[in-house]
Amino acid sequence: MSFLKSLFIQAVVFFAIFQALTMFKESDMLSTGEQISQQAVALKTLDGKTIELANFKKTTVVYFFAPWCQICHVSISNLQDTYEKNQQINVIAIALDYVDKKEVFEFSSQHQLTFPIVLGTEQIKHQYKIEAYPSYYVIDDKNTVIAKSMGYSSEIGLFLRTL
Repeated sequence: MSFLKSLFIQAVVFFAIFQALTMFKESDMLSTGEQISQQAVALKTLDGKTIELANFKKTTVVYFFAPWCQICHVSISNLQDTYEKNQQINVIAIALDYVDKKEVFEFSSQHQLTFPIVLGTEQIKHQYKIEAYPSYYVIDDKNTVIAKSMGYSSEIGLFLRTL
């Protein structure tokens, strides 16, 4: 019994330390309540279309990932499920730190993603203060950051942050 108690205590301590470190890293991200620049930044999607990162018409999850990121591989299906189940939410995923377009395409195909996948730039990475993957912002229809997170997010966690 003491082994289980010790294991439980270690798990709680690990979880608390992990949460504290995540909160510390999130403090470097854009602030909740911060206005996203109205100046449109046009980026290319995997299928060659152009998307502007400004003037969002409805609540939008802007999700930053890297194709090599293992946590991104685990959590991206939660984003896909959120997108499919909630028509009032827009989703844009931005690939960063990738080798080539093929790598991003393979990631998208592997996870059968149906929302727009954008090929990001270092400028976007710095503008949105992305330090780790995955990171995301929830932006409302007034271009204001209403939520942010870094690391794994469950489907329900993603959805709750969009309310």
